[in-house]
Amino acid sequence: MMRVAQPGAMLDLFADAAPALPAREQIGPASWLLRGYALPFAPELLAAIEGVQRAAPFRHLVTPGGKVMSVAMTNCGPLGWVSDRSGYRYAPLDPQSGQPWPAMPDVCLRLATAAALEAGFAGFTPDACLINRYLHDTRLSLHQDKDERDYSAPIVSVSLGIAATFLFGGLARSDKAARVHLQHGDVVVFGGVDRLRYHGVLPLKAAEHPLLGSQRINLTFRKAN
Repeated sequence: MMRVAQPGAMLDLFADAAPALPAREQIGPASWLLRGYALPFAPELLAAIEGVQRAAPFRHLVTPGGKVMSVAMTNCGPLGWVSDRSGYRYAPLDPQSGQPWPAMPDVCLRLATAAALEAGFAGFTPDACLINRYLHDTRLSLHQDKDERDYSAPIVSVSLGIAATFLFGGLARSDKAARVHLQHGDVVVFGGVDRLRYHGVLPLKAAEHPLLGSQRINLTFRKAN
């Protein structure tokens, strides 16, 4: 469960969280890191995530090879990303409940659309939002997001909670990956020629965040269908 701070503490957090770094950093030909971009959305966004996880609780998926993923996840929107012995895919129903995934909250749509536009991708309307929960020492191996039907739309990734090191590689798994430090409220947008770049997250270091405690929540918006 997410830890809720007192209103005064939340305002102080926003003041302290603004990093002494460029607000908009280019990390690839068609890739941008938007420092602190999600902070104005954070209170509404955290409440929305609480609602989603009540309807579709976090769970640890299994890869086609039978490995249990260390990162817990859930989804909201018309489509949700799932994995099991039969493969990776998008599905309209939560396999645990047999019900549709929770609707994508309006704040999520507003944030994803605005961040994409800020990065130069107009008209982005996601139909899937993957919500990942990272704890101490969990990681995400280098991978490509390629289960979508086409790659014309960008990926919008929002970081909340404790800091993480984002790995942003090339179009081959063997390409050297840049290490990008992500803080609460940072948003990464990549598309175009960078859409199929390998990316991942290094194992999280132990830390505490005033709002989320010892966890990191990552929202990844995609146009899947």
